[in-house]
Amino acid sequence: MPFENSGMELRHLEMLVEVVRRGGFSAAARALKTTQPTVSKAIGQLEHDCGAPLLERLAAGVRLTGAGECVHARGVAMLAEREKLRAELAGLRGLATGRLRLGLPTLGSSVLFAPLVAAYRQRFPGVEIELIEQGSRRLEEALRAGDIELGATLWPISREFGWQPVRDDPLVALLPAGHPLAGRPRIKLRELAATPFILFERGFALNAIVATAFRRRRLALAEAARSGNPDFIIALVAAGLGVAVLPQLEVTARQPVSVRTALVDEPDLRWRLGLIWRKEARLSPAAARWLALAREFGATAPAR
Repeated sequence: MPFENSGMELRHLEMLVEVVRRGGFSAAARALKTTQPTVSKAIGQLEHDCGAPLLERLAAGVRLTGAGECVHARGVAMLAEREKLRAELAGLRGLATGRLRLGLPTLGSSVLFAPLVAAYRQRFPGVEIELIEQGSRRLEEALRAGDIELGATLWPISREFGWQPVRDDPLVALLPAGHPLAGRPRIKLRELAATPFILFERGFALNAIVATAFRRRRLALAEAARSGNPDFIIALVAAGLGVAVLPQLEVTARQPVSVRTALVDEPDLRWRLGLIWRKEARLSPAAARWLALAREFGATAPAR
């Protein structure tokens, strides 16, 4: 690629990254507060500078070419460095500015992270918070792609990530009122194996943790349904479709619930949530402030 004498602009790279992130030119133009022709022209100029097509235009969106993947990865890194430079210069001027690109999980965020986001906003009003909420596995993918700088997921994690613990909770089994185990304060996983499970949608790390626990015990995991909404999962259990598990803090926050509950008495089956980041990436001041504030609030002690 003829980079050396090109007139490549960082703004053009920003548009490429946004087109990929949003899945199309129109959505990218709206996010960047510009017009679609402007974005199209910038991508065309970038492709000219690189000497190769970067995007395949598809009916359902766009897809990076081989050259596009290379330029996109470099663009994400360069834009991140720009944000860090801006924040560091602002720090020298005594200002707390920048952008916090944060991914939070569907489970636990309302209890654990909502107060933290509010405290962060109050302490650093000049920092723009760019927040997405998804299942932990999808947050890991977003972190690898550079769409976010910090995420949250469940232990165990990949070696590519740094880790700061936030919460260690037992899992609670949700049982319909007429279930044979209803009324027991604690139950073993083996006792639940005879009943189909209502799992979370793909992309939630809790599914893998439950499936791994079943495999360790050489038990079959029967699936009744999937949902991304904890309240709907509780409703499905109440309707008698099957059983489910949730971290204790989610159940406590919803008391009283319309189902019977029991602690899952298995040391290897817990909900261990932590903040993650890419080890090879230097964190921006905004991200470092978030981690420091999370430590200040304190990783919650394991619930019993």
